[in-house]
Amino acid sequence: MWLLLTVLLGGELLAQPASLNLAATQLRQPAPPADRVILVTLDGLRWQEVFGGVDDQMMNKEFGDVRNLPELQSRFQKETPAASRESLMPFFWDTLASEGVVFGDPANNSSAAVTNGLNFSYPGYSEILCGFVDPRIDSNAKTNNPNVTVLEFINRQVGFEGQVSAFCSWDVFPWIINSDRSGIPVNAGWQSLRSNDHDTDSIVQLDQLQSEFPHYWDNVRFDFFTFRAAEECLRHEQPRVLYVSLGETDDWAHGGRYDLYLDAAHRADDYIRRLWETAQSMPEYRGRTTLIVTTDHGRGDNKVDWKSHGRDIAGCEQIWIAVLGAGVLKCDVNETQVTQSQVASTVAAAVGLDYQSFAPQAAPPLPVFAK
Repeated sequence: MWLLLTVLLGGELLAQPASLNLAATQLRQPAPPADRVILVTLDGLRWQEVFGGVDDQMMNKEFGDVRNLPELQSRFQKETPAASRESLMPFFWDTLASEGVVFGDPANNSSAAVTNGLNFSYPGYSEILCGFVDPRIDSNAKTNNPNVTVLEFINRQVGFEGQVSAFCSWDVFPWIINSDRSGIPVNAGWQSLRSNDHDTDSIVQLDQLQSEFPHYWDNVRFDFFTFRAAEECLRHEQPRVLYVSLGETDDWAHGGRYDLYLDAAHRADDYIRRLWETAQSMPEYRGRTTLIVTTDHGRGDNKVDWKSHGRDIAGCEQIWIAVLGAGVLKCDVNETQVTQSQVASTVAAAVGLDYQSFAPQAAPPLPVFAK
């Protein structure tokens, strides 16, 4: 069992200066497990659905605002939790879980936990991307992250310059990743998908379609546009590190629509499948790529609190993390305890970089690679 420590440092010690030459030393580990990495986050997707399928408490109009119950039942409500979860997230269970490693299933006494104590989005994403908790990150306000994320760290390493891209449904991500300082292109929210006069026809058409869609949420676009833009980037720009953050699961849950929350999870699973299959169809990625999938926080565990999350709702610190691909070793996850803060070092370790040498307060990588 791993002893996991998250170090909380106050004041300016947490903020690495922008002028720091992160590439001064190649912080590499021998024999990198992979050459490329894809990180995907699904905002606020509960472990209860990931591991147990649909929750019967919300399969109704009263607590789940379900509009077509027979149709939803036929798609996702099966005789066993295992069958239900496989119908809800087939790629996750047919490929991610069967070929990779999944942490956080209570049935296996496996725990994956948020450590920031706040259990909402900006602190969660900062913990994922920085590998440690910064108590100054205590709201969802659009303020630049003072800390260098693992994405920025990788982007400053020799051979990775300009090889990191991010596509995010929530419009706060340019501040979370601090795109002004990091120089990482972050396409987020309802921002235009076009970047220059040399965009592919698919991007031009997708951007036109996005501009004509109603903005159901002012600060979150539909995940389809985020996914398709990321897929086009994968095909044509071939970044070595691709971050994709999908948001609809959280927003439909906040709206109390359990049917649309399940739909969003099901679509997100298929988007991940398509990204993975696209990567495996390309020689630049095939057999050379690690896929990491997780969430920023959990949600409440009853028919009322499932809509919400935060420090005052029990159980929101419990999440899930999945890792698949190059260099990933199948391992026994029974009795394991891991944290959200281990994701950052895992992203770096996948491509042979030692993030803790730069950020010693970051948690160690997940135990999924050969030592």
